[in-house]
Formats: sequence, structure tokens, C-alpha cells
Amino acid sequence: MRAMVLDAPGRPLREARLPVPVPEGHDILLRVTACAVCRTDLHIVDGELAPHRSPLVPGHEIVGLVAGAGPLANRFRPGQRVGVPWLGGSCGACPYCAGGRENLCERAVFTGYDRHGGFAEYTLADERYCFALPDAYDDAHAAPLLCAGLIGYRAYGMTGRAHRLGLYGFGAAAHLIAQLARHQDREVFAFTRAGDADAQAFARSLGAAWAGPSDAAPPVPLDAAILFAPAGELVPRALAATARGGVVVCAGIHMSDIPSFPYALLWGERCVRSVANLTRADGEAFFREVAHGEVATTVVRYPLQEANRALDDLRAGRISGAAVLVPAADGAGG
Repeated sequence: MRAMVLDAPGRPLREARLPVPVPEGHDILLRVTACAVCRTDLHIVDGELAPHRSPLVPGHEIVGLVAGAGPLANRFRPGQRVGVPWLGGSCGACPYCAGGRENLCERAVFTGYDRHGGFAEYTLADERYCFALPDAYDDAHAAPLLCAGLIGYRAYGMTGRAHRLGLYGFGAAAHLIAQLARHQDREVFAFTRAGDADAQAFARSLGAAWAGPSDAAPPVPLDAAILFAPAGELVPRALAATARGGVVVCAGIHMSDIPSFPYALLWGERCVRSVANLTRADGEAFFREVAHGEVATTVVRYPLQEANRALDDLRAGRISGAAVLVPAADGAGG
């Protein structure tokens, strides 16, 4: 099979021919039909996250068709379409797992990080951590739901009943959560890189009440904010924009250091918290929420062999929505 391989952090991915993997235990073999490109993939490729295995096939927003199964795998039928998320497994026995917080398991394994991912024509996944996908989405448009959607949904849940919601960094996750928030009659305020008029126009087209640069103050105080941009300096800015009793949720797995800030920004029962990974319960709830296509995913398709171009475009902020690798594609398209 063809695969895009990371030999070491900081290097471009290498196109390679690898054996098709053989499923064992609870694993299923998937023929990959689409795999979205996440900022976490970029953190892994650029070495901002310490490597867990090398060489590595990245990719953790995978849509595929069941092409084989291990002896303990019987959840999905041959040919069924399934989705594979970032959380690829957990121990099932620790206090976190027992308490329904498997996302915090210290022995968790992650797709495209601890085990090979979806930047390939075939991949393996533990069927116990996979999801059946809504028919309302085709393969390319379903792929971003598996991380941008899932992690965004968990972060969104941490904002409680906040009516005025700020989204810092208007990329793959924010463009989905903005729609979900509008569907629930909340006001959305989008913060982008300074001068990124395209992203601001994109946010307004999805129903944002206001869109502007991340160093600007919104026209009204926010009830909550979610930081999708991995920039620690945005935390004090988000706190300053948030009303008393509000929450600032840091949704990324990696973020630059948060600078010191005056206690006055936190005072008034404001809260800063992080979101880690996802649980299977999050996934099931999210896919019920969007079962009829309630949020539209905007995607830019790339053939598998152009994974490095997709990563470069993501790194440079040239993508509105989500980049998606399509192994069967001969060329890119919108």
C-alpha cells in the first residue's frame, strides 16, 4: 500500500510502499477513503510534540471501509463505513477509565501518534474506539468531524450555557462549532489572525455576529471563549474579553507558554481550563447531534501524495475549513 511516512520530526513526509497490515485481536483493517489533516498532525511533524514512535504514519481523522477483522472484532460488518478518532485505546481499568474519563487515561494510545494512522491507503484501528458515521456526510466531509468536530464539541460542552461565545482561531474546529452554536441560538464572536479578512468573512458567512483580529476587544463582553489557536498569549486576551463568571477553554493538545497576567483578569470567578482528547461518550453524543447534517464541513481535498502540501497550507493559514487527504484522488479540489 501507499503511505506517507514521518521518519523524524522536522522532516517532510516520505511517500513509501508498505505491507498492508494484518488485523489481530479487536483491530479492524480499513481501506482509507478520506483522512483529514489536523493541527495536531502539524505539531507531531514539526516536533512540537515529543515523538512516540518512528517511523510513523500520521493521521487521526480517518474514514474507511472495513476490509478485514481480527478474531475478537465483530462490531462492524465487512464493507461498513466507520470513523477513527484521535483516542485509539485506553487501559479500561484505571480510575479515570472506570469513572468515564478515559480521555485522561495515563496508558491511552493515540491514532497517528502511538499507532499508525490514516495517511495511507489502509490502516488498523481498535473497533471499540471507532464510530459509525451519519449518512448525511460523504467521506471527505465526514473526516473533519472525527477530531475538529469531536474535540470542538467537548470544548463547547465546557462553556455551559454561555450565550455569547468567543472562538479564537477560526479553522477546522471553530467553523463547525460556530454552526452548532448558531443552531442553538447562541451568539458567536470570531477572532482570527490580524489582517485575515478571508477568515473573518468566512466566520460571518457562518453566522458570526462579529469577526475581527485576536488582539481586538469584542463589542460586548463574552460569556465564554474557546481557544483553538495554539497561542498562549491569547489566554490573557480572552480573559480580558470575558465577563465575570465566564470560562476560557484551551482546546489544543499543544500551546505555547501562557505569559504572566494580572490577577484582576482572573478575578470575578473567571475560569481557565483545558480540554484533553475525547471520550467515546463524547463521540456518540456528537454524532447524534449532527446526524442530519446540522453542521456543514468545508473541506479542501488533496491526493495522498500531496500530504506535505496540505501540511504547509495548514501551517501558513491558507485553508478555510479543513484539509482532507483522499487516497484515491488524482488531484486536489474544493
